[in-house]
Amino acid sequence: MATPVWADQNQGDAAVGQELFSHHCAVCHGIEGTGAGPMAPVMLVQPADLTELAAGNGGVLPVARIAARIDGRDPLVSHGSTMPVYGDFFEGEDVSFKTQSGQPMITSRPIADLIAYLDSLQGI
Repeated sequence: MATPVWADQNQGDAAVGQELFSHHCAVCHGIEGTGAGPMAPVMLVQPADLTELAAGNGGVLPVARIAARIDGRDPLVSHGSTMPVYGDFFEGEDVSFKTQSGQPMITSRPIADLIAYLDSLQGI
């Protein structure tokens, strides 16, 4: 399983991330994260299979790309609007971690929790 390198004990909480995912992400990405959510058929760009993020990145979870996609720094037009649709829900306490390249990155606690949950889905 790919694991991000977290700094300062700010590791995300996968259980909290799973709850956030169920509330805000599963409608597009599916409850299992495979991209088969109930909204997927009407989307111009099909949701990613989030269980294969590390596999598609040389076995390393691309935490910087994930955080930037969720918080809107790397927008993705999926159906007439950018993702995240629920961006405001992911604001919160800032946490820092090191990306797979060793570069520091700051994101919100909810996004760190989502990343921890996505990490738990890899290779399922």
